[in-house]
Amino acid sequence: MVSQEITQEFKIPTEQAGERLDKTLSSLYPDLSRSFFQKLIKEGQILVNGNPKKGNYSVNDGDILSVTIPQAQEVAILPENIPLDILYEDSDVLIVNKPKGMVVHPSAGHYSGTLVNAVMYHCKDSLSGINGEIRPGIVHRIDMDTTGALIVCKNDNAHVKIAEQIKAHSVTRRYLGIVKGVVKMDCGTIEGTIGRHPIERKKMAVNVRGGKPAVTHYRVLKRFQNHTLMEFELETGRTHQIRVHMASIGHPLLGDCVYGNGKSPWKLQGQTLHAAVIGFLHPTSETYLEFEAPLPEYFKNLLEKPL
Repeated sequence: MVSQEITQEFKIPTEQAGERLDKTLSSLYPDLSRSFFQKLIKEGQILVNGNPKKGNYSVNDGDILSVTIPQAQEVAILPENIPLDILYEDSDVLIVNKPKGMVVHPSAGHYSGTLVNAVMYHCKDSLSGINGEIRPGIVHRIDMDTTGALIVCKNDNAHVKIAEQIKAHSVTRRYLGIVKGVVKMDCGTIEGTIGRHPIERKKMAVNVRGGKPAVTHYRVLKRFQNHTLMEFELETGRTHQIRVHMASIGHPLLGDCVYGNGKSPWKLQGQTLHAAVIGFLHPTSETYLEFEAPLPEYFKNLLEKPL
């Protein structure tokens, strides 16, 4: 959340020429939605070469964007009756299958329609409060356009126990993704620190100063003519880890507008990545539980295309 009004300037690189202005802005600020930027464009908060532009403007190579993000307002986070795809629930934890396009917790431009709004309605007062009123129950997260299994903690004891497992890298997290290009190695491990990009502050990057260790194991499931279906297992859980690691070896995720060019003939909404399996020790019984989130329809349909 932005605590004060911020204005930043960006020069459009060649590879983004021709994109709609709102799409370009959402790739520069991946935590903010296109609808948020459409509102700012309408309000004249976005200048292109010093002049306000309409939302249907397509950016040109070398355009200078001046982006003003207004100061965040204190917003009451309210329960919302949003259907949840529940994989498992008891008095300690809730395992949900998050859909594409849903933000996990409220942030600038996303104060409603989030997973937090939905679980507040579903769980009433039964949510951990360790992360405060903005993130009740949230012990980890996945990106807005990543689908799949997510743990929600219903009390503070569960939150502490699950957080300890995440910190110790003992939570099982397996993802399925489609990447660009044909990956040659059947399996492998990508290691390298991940930290904030030194110039593009909304992006992460590998091997940057101050980065934290990150380890991603991968396995090829199927090779297509121009793409590869892969399984990823996280040893660590850094922001955008799989997306950053795969882009670093020349195989960005299909549809990724931040770490790839996002272009495809299938009109995708962000990266093709699914949190398929999550496993952990139950915070009360200490028995190991593992849950699998079924592939979303768009992903299954893609696998039937001439990839």
